[in-house]
Amino acid sequence: MNEAAGPVAAIDCGTNSIRLLVASPDGAGGLTAHERLMRITRLGAGVDATGRFAPAAVDRTLDVLREYRTVMDGHGVTATRVTATSAARDADDCEAFMDAAEAAVGARPELLSAEEEGRLSFRGATAGLDPADGPFLVFDLGGGSTEFSMGSEACEATVSIDVGCVRLTEKYLAHDPPQPEELVAAISYTEAWMDDVVRGLPEALAPGRVVGLAGTVSTVAAVEIGLEVYDRDRIHHFTLSRGAIEDVFRTLATEARADRVHNPGLEAARADVIVGGCCALVAIIRTLGIDEVLVSEADILDGLALSLIPAERAGR
Repeated sequence: MNEAAGPVAAIDCGTNSIRLLVASPDGAGGLTAHERLMRITRLGAGVDATGRFAPAAVDRTLDVLREYRTVMDGHGVTATRVTATSAARDADDCEAFMDAAEAAVGARPELLSAEEEGRLSFRGATAGLDPADGPFLVFDLGGGSTEFSMGSEACEATVSIDVGCVRLTEKYLAHDPPQPEELVAAISYTEAWMDDVVRGLPEALAPGRVVGLAGTVSTVAAVEIGLEVYDRDRIHHFTLSRGAIEDVFRTLATEARADRVHNPGLEAARADVIVGGCCALVAIIRTLGIDEVLVSEADILDGLALSLIPAERAGR
């Protein structure tokens, strides 16, 4: 696999954010990251209602992909995977976006199935964990969908639901701050979808460890810690208790956006969708009876990068 002789790059075109990882194998089955970047472009804005990408959202995303191409060239990247997930699965004009994205970054995005998305997220999130602590329930709470995956040394099953921070915000949270009945509706909608998770993954009711991924989970951890500046090392593998999640939810949900943005740990660009994400998060922990969540900053990007590295280079 000569194309992966040097650093590899993974790009995730999500509903809310576009993220880049440039990495090399660490020789022990994991990765040494050279660059991790995230830009919120809200690619999926309006897709749930219209079935199409908003031109302004596409333009923002293409600008970021061009930026990432420059970063990748600077690191001498030799292999790349670019993926598109929930918003792209829902958009009728997906192929036009794929064409433009390929022209911007030099690699055509793969339209991942929900199952493949869940498996890659599981691989990335559990690469640094002890299989003896499993079975793991990994949930990736995105902008348009949430994937739940179960397994110990490898992902054995995955279920995806149409619940995410952008989707819930656009669907239910019309006021600032949201009205109580809007919060109840968003939580109830998620709880209804959780029936599918319990049916498809009955083991999710009794996992060895629960691992939470993506922006909502990381932001709740950052707010709980009170981080003035993002610090990956402090968030990665931080343990969020059920009580802490509920407390952060109550704080953020009862504040207007203008006040909410002053909470240390909350990015201004995420302030308008974080309450929707919290609605999903509290519904998940309540439905499954989860007492604590291990926060992971290793996720689908890490899984994508690992998939590009031959076993002999990865140290496996």
